[in-house]
Amino acid sequence: MPVVSIRFSDGRLHERLKKIAGRQKVSISTLAQRLIDEGLRMDAHPLIHFREQSTGRYPALVGGPLLVWVIDVIVNGEMTREQGRAWAAEVMNLSLTQVDAALAYYAEYTDEIDEDIADRQRVAAELETEWRQHQELLAT
Repeated sequence: MPVVSIRFSDGRLHERLKKIAGRQKVSISTLAQRLIDEGLRMDAHPLIHFREQSTGRYPALVGGPLLVWVIDVIVNGEMTREQGRAWAAEVMNLSLTQVDAALAYYAEYTDEIDEDIADRQRVAAELETEWRQHQELLAT
């Protein structure tokens, strides 16, 4: 594992890092690694930021939805990629620039986004099964 030593010229930055790491119950190194990774990704993809969800942090369009929702519509729909792109923009009230930003991020992090899509589809299927079971119980 590569090791990097960081010297902070501003002691307040180090204190903030320690405070947030303590609040999140993670090590300073873990938090710093996450922030550096997200910062590099946002630097390369300026229309993307990271949003905290109950199940973790996920990339999202600035002022828009999580990327997983946009990409799922485009990639897993029954339309051509171009039709899906236009449809996602219309239905999600996004500009084509925002949709293209989502696609550019997806091109670089395909496996990650595909895994998020699969996880969400699995959870949705489980919830639907539970709902159907409840409906059957209520009907009897």
